[in-house]
Amino acid sequence: MPLRVVVIVEGHGEDGAIRTLLERIWYELLGGDYIEVIPWRGKQGRLLLPEGEGLRPVAEAAAIKLHATERTDFRRLLLIMIDTEGRPENCPRTRAPELVAWVRQERSDAATEIACVLPNVMFETWFAAAAVSLRGKNSLPNDLPKPANPEGEGAGKGWLKSHLPRKYKETVDQPRFVGHMSLTECRDSSRSFRHLVQVLEQRLHPLPPPAPPAATAQPPVAEQE
Repeated sequence: MPLRVVVIVEGHGEDGAIRTLLERIWYELLGGDYIEVIPWRGKQGRLLLPEGEGLRPVAEAAAIKLHATERTDFRRLLLIMIDTEGRPENCPRTRAPELVAWVRQERSDAATEIACVLPNVMFETWFAAAAVSLRGKNSLPNDLPKPANPEGEGAGKGWLKSHLPRKYKETVDQPRFVGHMSLTECRDSSRSFRHLVQVLEQRLHPLPPPAPPAATAQPPVAEQE
């Protein structure tokens, strides 16, 4: 089943890397049919404003883009992807359903599927989770150490910068690391990345048909005398 995804992201780096990442997951890990990925960047710091004040208008614009296609065979997914930054209030277990609920206030139609994946603690943590596969890649050392618990240790941008012998440039380096990283290694070492894989895996097949309406009890027919 082909899938069309519009991904709401914050950073410039994710904007450039997310298409490659989702395509690799879809084709290499899941053996999917066809995927079309459209990054949609919101203003950093506004997507988590209270009551969806910043997210809802961005999601509405992204949903319009999601449906701006003549193809009728797509499943259509609006995917929210915002770093937790390790903040307690951004715990994925509680924050993700809240963000989905905010977006549902704008898009209640069944044709718009909505999901939320919060990289924990940030997008770069997924590189730490795939550190073995990145040894010797894109200026990283051949003996790059892998954190035992990348998410628990908060390994992210700071971890990456500490191992690069040059300045880290998100828009340049993130797409390169995404192209080199082992998806299976990252999946095994990162709960939030496993969630991303599951969100896509759930959309490999067509949506089940809607349940038929419940039968209405008919009033008894009066007997004729």
